[in-house]
Amino acid sequence: MEAVEIVPGLYRWEAASPHWTPESDWPQMVGSVLYELHEGAVLIDPQIPGEDREGFLAWLDDLLEGRQVGILTTIRWHRRDRDELARRYVPGHGEDPYGAPGSRPWNEIPRDVSPRWLKGAGEIVFWLPGAATLVPGDSLVGEGGGRLRVCPESWLEDVSVDRRGLAALLAALLELPCERILVSHGEPVLQEGRRALAQAVEEAEAGRPV
Repeated sequence: MEAVEIVPGLYRWEAASPHWTPESDWPQMVGSVLYELHEGAVLIDPQIPGEDREGFLAWLDDLLEGRQVGILTTIRWHRRDRDELARRYVPGHGEDPYGAPGSRPWNEIPRDVSPRWLKGAGEIVFWLPGAATLVPGDSLVGEGGGRLRVCPESWLEDVSVDRRGLAALLAALLELPCERILVSHGEPVLQEGRRALAQAVEEAEAGRPV
């Protein structure tokens, strides 16, 4: 496993999901993101790879040493290894559930990260303006070749929007000057992200099959 530095200070890596089975309708490998900030760093939907686990943690230790670390989650299915990493990188995490004086929430959203709620879909998409990058949860899937698609209808059984409704929520993100979209499932889009998002929204709104 090797984390890829997409642009300076923005990393993405993949790990095999322990919840995947051959019957799953999503890829076994899932993506995680680390974004360095002026005053710290954030991990988004982080999962520790099973292969060379200690080597990966040593890399994280070096990168995050002395930093204030936040851990963000796009959707409840992606809690993954957030608690373990919070215990490792957030001083005092787990020691005082009521928040002792001077403590801070480990999932506090820093000012350099903008949350975009997909209301009714149970998801937050994180906009990283300094890197012109969107980090969604399950709403978008990477198709390869710089293409995206809105997630299948079967992924929306527990929320209050259907696939067309989700596409309408995603359309609001087209106002952003997005260059990259780092999806959790499938291949990330590393250039012309807004174009890829617009195409995915158009196809879903038209009811084209996945």
